[in-house]
Amino acid sequence: MKMLIRNGRVIDPASNHDAVGDVAIAAGRIVGLGSVSPEFEPDRVIDASGLVVAPGLVDLAARLREPGHEHEGMLESEMAAAVAGGVTSVVCPPDTEPVLDEPGLVQMLKFRARNLNLARLYPLGALTRGLKGEVLTAMVELTDAGCVGFSQAESPVRDTLVLHRALMYAATFGYTTWLRPNDAWLGNGVAAKGALATRMGLAGVPTIAETIALATIFELVRDTGARVHLCRLSSAAGTELVRRAKAEGLPVTCDVSINQLHLTDVDIGYFNAAMRVTPPLRQQRDRDAIRAALADGTIDALVSDHTPVAADAKNLPFAEAEPGASGLELLLSLALKWGEQDKVPLTRTLATVTAAPVAVIGDALGSLGASAGRLVEGGVADVCVFDAGAHWQVAPSALRSQGKHTPFAGYELPGLVALTLVAGTVAFDALE
Repeated sequence: MKMLIRNGRVIDPASNHDAVGDVAIAAGRIVGLGSVSPEFEPDRVIDASGLVVAPGLVDLAARLREPGHEHEGMLESEMAAAVAGGVTSVVCPPDTEPVLDEPGLVQMLKFRARNLNLARLYPLGALTRGLKGEVLTAMVELTDAGCVGFSQAESPVRDTLVLHRALMYAATFGYTTWLRPNDAWLGNGVAAKGALATRMGLAGVPTIAETIALATIFELVRDTGARVHLCRLSSAAGTELVRRAKAEGLPVTCDVSINQLHLTDVDIGYFNAAMRVTPPLRQQRDRDAIRAALADGTIDALVSDHTPVAADAKNLPFAEAEPGASGLELLLSLALKWGEQDKVPLTRTLATVTAAPVAVIGDALGSLGASAGRLVEGGVADVCVFDAGAHWQVAPSALRSQGKHTPFAGYELPGLVALTLVAGTVAFDALE
């Protein structure tokens, strides 16, 4: 289908382009940008006056719950949630059941996602077999099957020798290892260590659980030269360590969740299980440091940390509730909310959910990589059209995700998605 999006505020964060213009799309590609030839004959014309036309969002952390947890989420529901939120590319961790440690499982998952014709799916392969932290997986075969990196998800590698070998192997082939910095012995609590957790009688996770893990990872990176992506930072101290590592020139990138960007431990209130997320919500000084670090580029990307949870696993006492929250449909709006509150330019705000995540994935995107997360002539037409000035109230029952639990229930948020295109095909349309 040939499509012409007219009079929109066209933003390409990668080039800092921000101007009113037109976007012409044909055969899944952008064939005109800014001023479109009058000879272009579209099958559909969209008047985007007053709307923002941006690259489709790229989410680096979304559990889709399939295979193994279909009672909490299925590819159909979660991919539909993604495109409804303007997300056109999703990276999923390997902690499914069975674990993504075999090429056949990865190929099956990608095949299922491709047939839905919704968002693109980029799986992470398991770093060790069964995520047990003992034996390395066949990384070459998993990469050939479609994995864009390797992760332990929430399962730590307790044996530093195994992690060292994994990073050495990954460095040999130029693979990226995705690690959440959390010490296996210190990080087993349910809330951030502090006055609130003590008063509520909740087992606390100290900040040093993150900083000790970071220090270990950085030493291993120095020794191996491996490229590491750090998942979901949660503390001011951890953020400062990352800042120093980047200044040193270590090949590390990192992201933060929408939960840690906006919430603190105080939001737990009277044991609200919707606030039970991983990593745990920390103090205000941590949140403020994270917001500043995302703005200045120390933290590369903002992620939804989408983890749909079934009602019977969430409606329990706080310490017993399964951690997780649905976030795919909130990623854009919570990015915009942060940008408005901290006076971050819209191009920079959108970069954290478009161009920056693409840079993290890097060469693993293959031929798509040159234009992914961008609006550029000749590039792939993954597009999100949204009304930045419109507001909507988060109603859990209205979420397209199978998981209805979110810490942002009742919040009024900016940014309403009007249209999502994946390779020029309409994946979500609120205009018709």
